[in-house]
Amino acid sequence: MARKTKDEALATRSQILDAAERVFGERGVARTSLHEIAESAGLTRGAVYWHFKDKYDLLSALWERCRLPLEAAFAEIDAQLVDDPLARIRQKTRGVARSIVHDPRTRNMMGIALLRCEMVDEIAASRARLVGERDACLDKISSEFAAAILQGQLRKGTDARAAAISLHALIDGLCYHWLLDPSQFDFEAVVAAATDQWLTGLGAVLSPGKAGPRRPARRR
Repeated sequence: MARKTKDEALATRSQILDAAERVFGERGVARTSLHEIAESAGLTRGAVYWHFKDKYDLLSALWERCRLPLEAAFAEIDAQLVDDPLARIRQKTRGVARSIVHDPRTRNMMGIALLRCEMVDEIAASRARLVGERDACLDKISSEFAAAILQGQLRKGTDARAAAISLHALIDGLCYHWLLDPSQFDFEAVVAAATDQWLTGLGAVLSPGKAGPRRPARRR
């Protein structure tokens, strides 16, 4: 009986998250009420409050639901490309683009974050959490760039943190414009090409048609 109750609670929580994802995408976060989310889920507002303290708690839970599968995919890439940080950067970038295009939850969450999440005062707590997640992501990307520089895969003297921020902004910007009108370009293809062109500008020598890079000749 206890197991059934736990499963039912998880199912209800998922039902609420699905409704929040749907309503946030249609109306935007600031204009959505918990009552509307409850109605969309076919539940009472009390049921929503049982699982989430407010709609911004819901927003954070939606982000977490998308983040965990991506982190699992990144862990696999880390295990497969232990000694090739530049290849890890390329594969993770492509993995993010693939997830945005083919996974509805990830695509919807990015749409909410970039197009439907008004940065008003009442969303300060959720915004702070999203900024914290972004900074943690930048720390990880920076470490990848630092490793690539150390191995001679990128130009000596490259600023790893600036490179991480720039790559993050490149992907975010492409995602924003693709979400506005997905018919305008092939997001996966453009992300792959833009990332490789950008990495080439940092001194990377990339093998055409291959996931991993060749190391550049040593610069005297």
